[in-house]
Amino acid sequence: MSTARAERLVNLVLALLSTRQYLTAERIRGIVPGYADAASDEAYFRMFERDKTELRELGIPLETGRNSAFDAIDGYRIARRDYELGEIDLAPDEATAVGLAVRLWDSPELTGEAQGALVKLRAAGVEVDDHAPTVVEPRVRAEPAFGPLLAAVQAGQAVRFEYRRSGSAERKIRTLEPWGVVSWKGRWYVVGHDRDRGASRCFRLSRVTGKVDAFGETGVVERPEGVNLLKMVSASSGEDPSAPTIASVWVADGRAAGVRRRGRVVGRSDAGGEEGDLVEIELYYPESAADWLTAHGPDVLVLEPEVLAKSVFSRLEAIAHAGGAR
Repeated sequence: MSTARAERLVNLVLALLSTRQYLTAERIRGIVPGYADAASDEAYFRMFERDKTELRELGIPLETGRNSAFDAIDGYRIARRDYELGEIDLAPDEATAVGLAVRLWDSPELTGEAQGALVKLRAAGVEVDDHAPTVVEPRVRAEPAFGPLLAAVQAGQAVRFEYRRSGSAERKIRTLEPWGVVSWKGRWYVVGHDRDRGASRCFRLSRVTGKVDAFGETGVVERPEGVNLLKMVSASSGEDPSAPTIASVWVADGRAAGVRRRGRVVGRSDAGGEEGDLVEIELYYPESAADWLTAHGPDVLVLEPEVLAKSVFSRLEAIAHAGGAR
């Protein structure tokens, strides 16, 4: 967020807090510094709509109403009773749990959000220990598409991205008006209006390939009232674990013992001049197995199914590019 916009939002909050009456958009334009710089009425109203959305996303309770029955236009205000932070009283173990939760995120976007939450708690007088020792420290991993999609949701912009459907290696371009990004059963999804299909759709982020491009004006995409994103994802991601996928992989001799334990050796072969075994593994969720297989590097080569082989290859390719960029 630019400094000018941040200052304008602070001034807007102060103006709406300082009055018990509802202030109309025109009145706000005249008293809040920053709005007078708008090139036209239309530019001002677009700016004001974006700022209202930003305040609501920050959790600031913006009220809409009229001062009397004779008013023809709605106004805005912030009620102090709803805005002011109540007393926060965390027990020592609760404060420690908050600190540990911050360290779960393996994503720059959410790490920043979590650190911001700690700053707010400390400002309220709550001492949070975010350096508590742990025996096991798990990580919540976000897909590469997470950051761009989250930014598009916050900016209210449409996006285009390349997407691979389940069980297929084919990739297609999707155009989406994103409403939100949610996690369901350990996987990330983006939910929104699919312009190509003319209907609401959910897309798993692990199947988004390449770059996510945001386009169009900001503030034009909004989530419809009453839409439950998590409910939409749970309804659309039904998976039947009764029929496992048989994956065929090559495993180098003396390597990847965990892969060997999960499967059965069905033959011998060589890869790049190195001898190894052909192993068949039953996978109920092949998409989730891609990370596990990728972690074995050159010791494991996925042969079938094609969609799993390409998924592992994409991950290895991303690791190689990241290493070369250092």
